[in-house]
Amino acid sequence: MISRHRGGDVAVIEIDRHERRNALDTAHCHALRDAVQAEGARVIVITGAGSSFCSGADLGAVYDAAFRDALCAMLTAVTEAPVPVLAAVNGPAIGAGAQLALACDLRIAAREATFAIPTARLGIAVNPWTIRRLALLSGTGTAQAMLIGGEALDAARALQCGLASRLGDRGAALAWARELAELAPLSLAYAKKALNHEDAVDLSKDFEACWASDDAAEGRRARAEKRPPRFRGR
Repeated sequence: MISRHRGGDVAVIEIDRHERRNALDTAHCHALRDAVQAEGARVIVITGAGSSFCSGADLGAVYDAAFRDALCAMLTAVTEAPVPVLAAVNGPAIGAGAQLALACDLRIAAREATFAIPTARLGIAVNPWTIRRLALLSGTGTAQAMLIGGEALDAARALQCGLASRLGDRGAALAWARELAELAPLSLAYAKKALNHEDAVDLSKDFEACWASDDAAEGRRARAEKRPPRFRGR
């Protein structure tokens, strides 16, 4: 199952399929997509129950085109969410689990975290978006080592190459999420959209909306009054 918990402005979406090491099948991809799209929090944290983040695709479904479509739709929902999405990688993130972590905006890796995309060991492939995203975040050399060399990254190496944003457990991820929930939502949404889209996408309206927003005025007032700003997302 996919469970959802809300604490103030932070929502936690948890893959709770511990008996399968949180492997994803078609139904769980749909449920995870729906959970992300339905969530109205200012920050979302995605994690796994038990000792795994997500061990990949359920091998009973991985060769099904319907699963691949559901996986792509779920990854798109994460990247298109208008709020920051953090991956609290509490254990192995393999295959589809690594893709899910890549789709998130920030990745907090626990000591037990590992990242791998072992497609060549299974005779399958990941979509071009995954390969480009992995290379963008971790560097082409690391992407080659993982995709062609079959290497797995532990948490320390993931941090070193940029795949992990920080090291820490779920508590550290939630603490960071609460910090982000205090920031200006329009500014975060604009930055996320600019990072996730091609240069050809016109973001001028989003850019101008940030400068013309009530939050921009609140930021100026807060600085003048020497107090923390209270951003409302408008």
